[in-house]
Amino acid sequence: MAKLAGSSFPLANRIAGGAGEAFDFAAWFEAWSASQGIEAGTTLPTHLKVEAADTFEAMIPWEQLREAAVQFALDGTPLPKGGPVRLYVPHGSSECLNVKSVIAFKFVHNEEKRGEASYGFKQTFSADELRLKR
Repeated sequence: MAKLAGSSFPLANRIAGGAGEAFDFAAWFEAWSASQGIEAGTTLPTHLKVEAADTFEAMIPWEQLREAAVQFALDGTPLPKGGPVRLYVPHGSSECLNVKSVIAFKFVHNEEKRGEASYGFKQTFSADELRLKR
């Protein structure tokens, strides 16, 4: 992901007291979209759903991701804690939108919920999810 984003920066550039290396989420999304053949100007998602290894989930309004940073390394090595990556959303509507141990990013189009953030631990699981070891 970091390579696709094109460049990285010290996390402290966006998060006071932050340590390690990060990349810009918006730059990554733009590069990822192009790699998938998604044309520029296509309607952006309304939300980013972030899933963590500990079953925490956050639904983040797209507008709050303008300065989002994805931490991927500490002192040049993979995150020893809170990895594989960690999402930081400066100026988000809640500190709970900063999610550690991210295992999935999902793009959501839901106009009815536009602008609404939600977060918490997942409460229901499918049979397949129960069989998975995270």
